[in-house]
This record gives sequence, C-alpha cells and structure tokens, in this order.
Amino acid sequence: MKKSYEMDMCNGPLLGKILLYSIPLMLSSILQLLFNAADVIVVGRFAGHESLAAVGSTSSLINLLINVFIGLSVGANVLVAQHYGAGRNEQVKETVHTAVAISLVCGTFLIFVGLFLSRPLLVLMGTPENVLDKATLYMRIYFAGMPVLMLYNFGAAVLRAVGDTRRPLFFLVIAGVVNAVLNLFFVICFHMDVAGVALATVISECISALLVCRCLTRTEGSYRLIPSQLRIHPRALKRIAKIGLPAGFQGAVFSISNVLIQSSINSFGSVAMAGSTASANLEGFVYNAMNALYQTNLSFTSQNLGGGKYSRLNRVLILCLTVVTVVGAVMGGGFVLAGHQLLRIYSSDPEVIQYGFMRLTIVCGTYFLCGWMDVLVGSMRGMGYSIVPMLVSLTGACGLRILWIFTVFRWQHSLLVLYLSYPVSWLITAGVHLICFIYIRKKFPKKDIPVLARA
Repeated sequence: MKKSYEMDMCNGPLLGKILLYSIPLMLSSILQLLFNAADVIVVGRFAGHESLAAVGSTSSLINLLINVFIGLSVGANVLVAQHYGAGRNEQVKETVHTAVAISLVCGTFLIFVGLFLSRPLLVLMGTPENVLDKATLYMRIYFAGMPVLMLYNFGAAVLRAVGDTRRPLFFLVIAGVVNAVLNLFFVICFHMDVAGVALATVISECISALLVCRCLTRTEGSYRLIPSQLRIHPRALKRIAKIGLPAGFQGAVFSISNVLIQSSINSFGSVAMAGSTASANLEGFVYNAMNALYQTNLSFTSQNLGGGKYSRLNRVLILCLTVVTVVGAVMGGGFVLAGHQLLRIYSSDPEVIQYGFMRLTIVCGTYFLCGWMDVLVGSMRGMGYSIVPMLVSLTGACGLRILWIFTVFRWQHSLLVLYLSYPVSWLITAGVHLICFIYIRKKFPKKDIPVLARA
C-alpha cells in the first residue's frame, strides 16, 4: 500500500493533527533559516565583522523586495486548501498550475530587480561605505536564484494545503546539508567571501525546488503538476491575488519599517550592525518556529471552511494560540538564557556579543506576542479575509514602529529604545486583530453545513 502524505483536517481530534502538521513545518522553516544562518556564521568566523555586517544589512531589504511575491503563495495555499477540503478537484488542478506559473514569472522579474536596484537601495538605507560593495555583490548573486526560490515556496504551499509538511522537510534537509558544505568549501578553500555564501545558497535552493517539483509531478492526487498544462487561469489568479496580494503588501510594508530600523542601527556603526545581525539570525529560529503555527492555522481554517466544518474554526484558533505561546515562551526564554554562548557562534568580538545580547533580550523575551499576532491573522486569511488584517497590521505594527522611530527614538537616541518598538507594536496589534476576528467570525455559521456539491 502506497504511503499517503495528505491529511484530513476536517475530521477527528484536532490537537494531535495540529502537532503532526506543525512540527515538520517548524523544522522545515528553521532549516530554511539555516541557509542564511550558515552564510552569517561562515562569514562572521572566517571573513570578519565587515563581511558579517554586509550580509546582515541585506536581509530586511531582500524581504522588502520579495515579500509581495511570497504573499501570493499564501493565496495559493488558502485556495488549494479550500478547494481540497470541498472536494473540488478541477479547481485544485487549476490553482496548482496557476500558482507554479506565477512563481516562475515573479522569480524571473525579481532577477532584474536585484540586479539593477540592489546598490541604489543599499545606499538609500545608509549602508556604510566599508560594507557597501560586499552587500551589493551578495544581493545580486542571491537574486539570481529567485526563480527557484519562488518555485520552492509556491510548490511547498501546495503541499501544505493538502496536509503534507513532511516531504518539504526531507527536501530541506538535503538542501541544507549541501548549503553548509558549499559555504565552507567556497569561503575557506576558494576565499570567495560573501560571493561564496550567496552562491552556496542559490545552489541549495535549486536542489530544494527540483525536489518539490519532482514530488508534485509524481503524485496521483488532484494537485498533480503536469508541466505541459502550465498556464495562468484568470479565475484562479483573481482569487489567489485577492488573498495573496494584501498578505504580500503587508509583508512588504512591514519590511519598510524594518528597513528604517536597520537604517537606524546602521547609524551606530558596523560593530552594532554585526551584533544586530547575529541576534536577528537567532531570533529567526524562534520566529520561524512560531510562524509554523500561523501556516498551520491558515491551512486548517481553509480546509475546514471549504468542507463546511464551521464548528471547528474556533477550536483551531484556540489550539494554535496555545501552542504558539508555549513555543514562543520556551524558545525565546531559552535563547535569552543562553544568549552569550549562542552569540559567540557568530562572532568572538566581545563588543559584537554585547550589542547582540541587548537586542536578543528584548525581542526574544517577548516574541510570543508576535506569535499571537500572526496566528490571529492566519484565522482571518483562512476564512478569506485578507484586507482587514493587512490594514490592522500596517497601522498597528508597521505604522506604530515608524512613528516610534520618528518620535520616541529621536527623543531618546539609543538602541535599547529602538528595539522596544517591537514588543509594543506586537501587543497592540494582536489586541486589535482579536477584535477583528470576533467580528468576522460572526459572519459564518456556528454549526457544520455538509458540502453537497463535489466537483
């Protein structure tokens, strides 16, 4: 009997399935983050703090440029899950082929964005002259791999929509090992510095994308990918864009606030930048673990909505909020307790470690608040509402952060005050998201409604 990787999210106990779904997703997200962490560790240990600062200074800008397109994969996830939960096989097929086609178009476009805009945008951010050339080179090579990065993200979104989070984990294990080995090989043996770590990342992303495509083309399910049938279906594109564009736009504008924060950090010099970079990489592990619960909530809510299982929507949210609180508090607190030891992995410079620990204490110590915010957004997007959480997030988290930079931070110009903008914005935004969820939930029935039409 052939092993099934799909999951029925509409029937049976929820907690066990949420954990079974989210744990491989957490590990996948963390492993994907290791691509960048491996870059940072290798350049920090073998190329110096200027190279470390160069790689770190690009992360917020890269996110700014790609988040709109990554957001479209959220739309693909929701749409495939809703159709799959309702048994609408033809619509699943249309959505999958549209999503993959979109990924290739967006990835190709981003190559040119990275090639021509990297240096001007880094200059605009106030990147110090001593790291500008290296940061530009890293970004240009990184963006050369955008088509495969997009292909992996959209393909993995399709697999998550049908409940498969295990195979993407296997694929990332393979790609992650390749990335780590190539990092050391290019930097230590060939002295390629930031170019070497960027090239290693692109090669590893090619491997993970090819494995996801192989998986989709060989499945016997309704989400099977047939390359000859790749095209953008207007109906599917419209629905993907309706959910995905607000999500992507939110991510992009969020990145604008992070770019402003990065620019403010840059004003304290390359040592402070290096410390912030090391801390941000550690924070990423906690964030990606929590973000797995956002994606879990997104898929479970979408499938249950598509299957007419309205009675399970509140339980999905409560369970995901509970799990994300535990994950955020345990991991965030653990990272703070072991902060100095963990930061030494990235740099042996005591001043870099001290700067990094300041940020780590504030951000990781309160990171579960960010988890609340994201999980609540997952429920609303899973129910098909993407504009409301976008507006709340932009006003609450992003707008408040920008206001903080130009008021509180300008009045008290210190890194401590700058980093406090994170927990303050998370708490306020999460509270408003909860109010919006309660309002939107009232629009749907409390009891289950059988899905009669099966296409």
